[in-house]
Amino acid sequence: MAGILDSVNQRTQLVGENRLEILMFRLAGRQLFAINVFKVQEVLQMPKLTLMPQRHRFVCGVVNLRGQTLPVIDLSQAIGMRPIVPDERSTIIVTEYNRSVQAFLVGGVERILNLNWESILPPPGGAGRQHYLTAITKVEDHIVEVIDVEKVLAEITPMSTKVSPEKLADPMLEFAKGREVLLVDDSNVAMSQLKGTMAQLDIRCHSASDGLRALNLLKSWADAGTDVHEKLLMVITDAEMPEMDGYRLTTEIRNDPRLKDLYVVLHTSLSGSFNEAMVKKVGCDNFLSKFQPDKLVDVVRERLAILHSSE
Repeated sequence: MAGILDSVNQRTQLVGENRLEILMFRLAGRQLFAINVFKVQEVLQMPKLTLMPQRHRFVCGVVNLRGQTLPVIDLSQAIGMRPIVPDERSTIIVTEYNRSVQAFLVGGVERILNLNWESILPPPGGAGRQHYLTAITKVEDHIVEVIDVEKVLAEITPMSTKVSPEKLADPMLEFAKGREVLLVDDSNVAMSQLKGTMAQLDIRCHSASDGLRALNLLKSWADAGTDVHEKLLMVITDAEMPEMDGYRLTTEIRNDPRLKDLYVVLHTSLSGSFNEAMVKKVGCDNFLSKFQPDKLVDVVRERLAILHSSE
């Protein structure tokens, strides 16, 4: 099972190619689900599960993995399906999101698939399970539902969007008031977090749910004669999104003379040296791990400082 994941170096080859790898699995039923392989550390048979008092109802317990204590989340129950009953044959997927590591209990892992982002479509609207999907795709006539893990985790451990008072007291942030940014993210949770932070700076937000929509919006402004560099303080984009990912979006921005000098920040739940390699490859101006309101304000401040030093 350990050999199921590629090395970080191999995976960086996908960067800017508008491709992704998904790990497919089943929960409590026959439906296929998936998450992005980039977020997966390992897949293994579940070690001994320890129950915890006063745990969240979606958390089965904790496991000890090489000295690290990880919560085990029943992903089936967390997205509104029937719970999985853990036993010694159970499989867990160990993942890293937003700088935290956790394990998801699943019914069984299928395989890894390398796909083009263009074959990943936005999910259908609606309540129930659709509420927890970030995308869908078709594999051999089967619909595969890509889970919005950020939403699942936010419901278990809500994240604050509050910026610390000492950050907000910075005089440089006065120049942020009334400025505009473009936010690009397919996760409603991540978008709400970004907007909540920007509101505290009196920054006006435009939004797009994937890279293609963001690119079309930018080009429509440029086509209408708008100086996009003057209009936008920055573009803050997620990395993994349906139809066009953040890396390809950055590449497309750099290739359009009307957009090429836009300040682009990669904002992603991925972390580590892998992202630094990607940022360099596609030409982003800054990188930020989700979700850190104070550090997001630092990025805004850095951008304002650059603008005012060049005046």
